Amino acid sequence: MKELVEVIAKALVNYPEMVKVKETESDRSIILELTVAPEDMGKVIGKNGRIARAIRSVVKASAAKLDKKVIVEIL
Repeated sequence: MKELVEVIAKALVNYPEMVKVKETESDRSIILELTVAPEDMGKVIGKNGRIARAIRSVVKASAAKLDKKVIVEIL
């Protein structure tokens, strides 16, 4: 999961070296905290949150196989 979010975010931003993803896993869920450069925040969130919603949808579909809930937080 972590690698998937990292690849998607790095493709969107101007400063891919600033992309960091922290993964916290419990028995029923996975929390992914995405951090990007302040200048790139708008690119990751998108207009009306469309890009952020799309990232969450892709990750959620990928996590369906693991039978875990995935939460993507953009910090």
